[in-house]
Amino acid sequence: MDNIINRLKNKVVVSVQAMPSEPLYLEKCMAAMMKSVVKGGAGGLRVAGTRDVKNAKTLFDIPVIGITKPDIIPANWQEIVYITPTVNDVLSLISVGADVIAFDGTSRPRPDGSTLSETIKYIKINKRVSMADISTVEEGVNCAKLGANMLSTTLSGYTQFSQNRGSGPDFELLENLVKEVDIPVVLEGRIWEPDEVDRAFELGAHCVVIGSAITRPQLITKRFVQRKK
Repeated sequence: MDNIINRLKNKVVVSVQAMPSEPLYLEKCMAAMMKSVVKGGAGGLRVAGTRDVKNAKTLFDIPVIGITKPDIIPANWQEIVYITPTVNDVLSLISVGADVIAFDGTSRPRPDGSTLSETIKYIKINKRVSMADISTVEEGVNCAKLGANMLSTTLSGYTQFSQNRGSGPDFELLENLVKEVDIPVVLEGRIWEPDEVDRAFELGAHCVVIGSAITRPQLITKRFVQRKK
């Protein structure tokens, strides 16, 4: 596990994901996107679902962060656990070789009745790296106490506990977590500019995960179309 964590240090990890309703969700499209970002220097991949985790592990020799999420995000997404929400989701990602299992690190109820502690335990038993996606300092501290290997700011602004975090990365959360815990902290969420990556590393980020700014053409296009005039 330490080897995977060390390989991610100071790297830019790219989240290559699409919803089933989007054109890029096709398997060949996701594989082509992964190849493109790896060619561009991505030091790791964050992908959703067993299909894409398996392909990422087959195609590349870089760390792969795996998650599961529903085909359709519910309307009450800010209030529920939907990133790798069950123990079966964890086991499915392990079965296809994910190096890192990322999961909702909040203490909210999980659909299978499992606990956050059990999620971390199953990942540890299977000798994989556990990455807790959190939205507050308190959640991060709790996950570290429960034995999580890494924390990520992924859910900042996307839970009922972390609303109104602005349009950019949550540097404040990153900085506070780095001070409060002794495990690696990852910056993820609303990163659009290269200088934001530089600032993340200056604040102590272990690595940085970028998604929409690289791999979501519809959102990239929208930023240009809906620019301030």
